[in-house]
Amino acid sequence: MSIWWSLHLRREAASVPLARRLLLGTMETAGVDPDISFDLSVALSEACANAVEHGGPAAEAAAESVPQACAEYRVTAYLDGDRCRIEVTDSGPGFPAATVAGRRPLPAGPSEPSESEHGRGLWLIAELADHVRLRNRPGRGAVVSFDKILKWREGALLKVS
Repeated sequence: MSIWWSLHLRREAASVPLARRLLLGTMETAGVDPDISFDLSVALSEACANAVEHGGPAAEAAAESVPQACAEYRVTAYLDGDRCRIEVTDSGPGFPAATVAGRRPLPAGPSEPSESEHGRGLWLIAELADHVRLRNRPGRGAVVSFDKILKWREGALLKVS
């Protein structure tokens, strides 16, 4: 069995815990191991917080009128078999080319992120997920997608046979 859902959320801080709670509720109902659910919910929170903070037009464009598409972002979650994939899509300027091209890869391993205010969320997502992909949609924003292999509680409803 598979579960998927998609949310269109306003770029407001209050949307982040809403997405996180929906993911946690879905995983609890399906029978996903609580540690895996927690990791994915933290990674989702970071991706949503990035979309809220960076997912709109540049400051000079925002000073004018903000199109409706720029005032929202999308979260899609797929639980399929033994894997969960989450995608967060925004309407912002996108990632720097070096980040998307992998010339400035996400930190791996137990190293700490830099002291700067930026990049910690992507570092945390990379630490908590099994696979992370960052991509730009030219003129339409950025997409953060990440996967994690699921572990199941005893007697889980959706446990892979």
